Amino acid sequence: MSKKTVWAAGGVLWRGTADKVEVAVVHRKRYDDWSLPKGKAHDDELLVVTAVREMAEETGFNCRVGRNLGMIRYKLKSGTQKRVAYWSMESTGGRFVSNSETDDIQWLPVSAALRTVSYDADREILTSFAAHNDSELHHFVVVRHAMAGRRNRFAGDDTQRPLDAEGQLQSLALARLLGLFGVHHLHAADRLRCIQTLSPYADELHADIVIEPLLTEEAVAGDADASAERLRELATLGRDRAGGVRVLCSQGAAIAPLLGRWADDDGIELSAARNRKGSFWLLSLRGDTLVQADHFSSPLPGKSGH
Repeated sequence: MSKKTVWAAGGVLWRGTADKVEVAVVHRKRYDDWSLPKGKAHDDELLVVTAVREMAEETGFNCRVGRNLGMIRYKLKSGTQKRVAYWSMESTGGRFVSNSETDDIQWLPVSAALRTVSYDADREILTSFAAHNDSELHHFVVVRHAMAGRRNRFAGDDTQRPLDAEGQLQSLALARLLGLFGVHHLHAADRLRCIQTLSPYADELHADIVIEPLLTEEAVAGDADASAERLRELATLGRDRAGGVRVLCSQGAAIAPLLGRWADDDGIELSAARNRKGSFWLLSLRGDTLVQADHFSSPLPGKSGH
């Protein structure tokens, strides 16, 4: 009996406003059931990428990824463990066309979707989605810069230490991910390695990277209050959801204390994370209040705990 884990991902696709939010459920003709869109991960595919790909394949809709809604674990008839990760995913346009996986779609209020889906696992994810009205939330991404070798092996000015070969791969992978979250505005601490981490995506967007002197590790050590105020200011600039999400790239010794302080102030618990180079956080906010923080341990496939 195989003990290999089958990985999959999907999401709650939603549309609407604060007054009316609808979610999509799909009918799978093979099983004659109603479920949330999901599917198996390809080899060396990050689960969040799986979720976006499967959403497009099963519903025909494009989306912007939001907060994580949890992971469902269960055993298949073969005894193999299956794990399915879900995200909140805002529709950004598209049209349903019947396909080999799904032959119908319904857009429903969450209460009706809870009655319609065929499985308790889907009801669990819908309940997680209903914990917040996602139409009232906005998001902010915080990235630790990619690999840049060791400080004690760089002879020059450490502010100018560049990405190494692994870091360049991480920056390219990150560029392929940031668009999934709707990132349009780029900010970086005043360090070459932070700027270079965002440079491939900046080139793709034809956008400038705004330098943030208050968000280096030295600035945080010198005046944590000023750094925390600037971090919150950047995050709240994203309250205009139509303007796109902002990303900040900084250093580990700046990110860890600032996010820890913010989480404590707003009464949420950060997940255990090593905050490795190239990792990033997706922060979900209502106004200027942090309501959820989701950690992605690597932009590279096969290195994220999948």
